[in-house]
Amino acid sequence: MEDQEMEEDIIELNLTAPRVTPEQIDELMDAVTYDVHQPKGTTSTIVTAFDGMGFSLCTEIMACASPENFDATLGEKYGVAKCERSARDMLWKLEGYLL
Repeated sequence: MEDQEMEEDIIELNLTAPRVTPEQIDELMDAVTYDVHQPKGTTSTIVTAFDGMGFSLCTEIMACASPENFDATLGEKYGVAKCERSARDMLWKLEGYLL
């Protein structure tokens, strides 16, 4: 949502310099894959995002303070969501650098 709002502001101000667009990032995100690892005996979930060429974009860790609260499904769900946000941010940086 924030990306789209920013794009609307840019268009409204008629800013025409070359830029990375939310659509470009969305297209790159379509190729992102996630590796989820939950080390045995821990309350941690480790998620790594890879771009379409297999390069690591980021790694995020989710963990709970109490082993009684650990749920592997929730760890994966929220770990992937957290990693997706970080991967998207990294793609903005990398595409901006390429520009």
